[in-house]
Amino acid sequence: MEKIRVSAVRYINSYPFIIGLRDGEVAALIDLEVCHPSECADRLIEGKTDLGLIPVAMVAGMKEYHLVGDYCLSTNGEVRTVLLVSNTPFEEVSTIYLDYRSRSSVTLCRILAAKAWKREYTWLPAPEEFEITSMVHGEAAVMIGDRCFEYARHFRYRLDLGLEWKKFTGLPFVFACWVSSVKLPDHFTSLFNKALEEGLERRNEAVTLLREGAAATPEEVIFYLNHNIDFRLDDRKREALAKFIDYIKELNITP
Repeated sequence: MEKIRVSAVRYINSYPFIIGLRDGEVAALIDLEVCHPSECADRLIEGKTDLGLIPVAMVAGMKEYHLVGDYCLSTNGEVRTVLLVSNTPFEEVSTIYLDYRSRSSVTLCRILAAKAWKREYTWLPAPEEFEITSMVHGEAAVMIGDRCFEYARHFRYRLDLGLEWKKFTGLPFVFACWVSSVKLPDHFTSLFNKALEEGLERRNEAVTLLREGAAATPEEVIFYLNHNIDFRLDDRKREALAKFIDYIKELNITP
């Protein structure tokens, strides 16, 4: 059997998955790579990977997709690593920069602006060279992932977008799911799901994957993975995912 190409997210929240896929029985059946969330989606859509942990916003535009396994990256309130940050009070913000690394998080911000906050903004891309700490008065930015551990303290005003969604809908929020563009063999899917489960059982070992000089401490990582990130894709999460996709279509947002 030809190996199945798997793209995972390079952030701390997916480290438990990476541990399971690296050490589980399924490891012999896959070629595993890590990249930014938006890259995972692009690679899946372009046929460069077979299975990816992709931002759920991208599912809305896929002609065919299959959710693989029982796990995801989600939160049931405060997530800590998906923030809207500014040094301007939010009622005075007029421009929001959208992180190029994300699709679901920036789409979530746009939905919250329209439906919950009922505010209009100028939306600008934040490319790789964007210096988030150089924003001027009236500007805010969506910041995601491990950068939040390092940079959040530089801003006087922070909105946790996972918590904002929970306040607005009463639902958890799903940021990313394991998705394939074609149906994968049942035997593989079973082994893949088992590997994810085994990785989550060892989630505290994620601290061993921290890069030297990482802004997050081992204690912060363990707390984050046990209290901020919710990994199980249950019925409530599927309901939240469906509502999110409905809003994308209603507001005609292109992730």
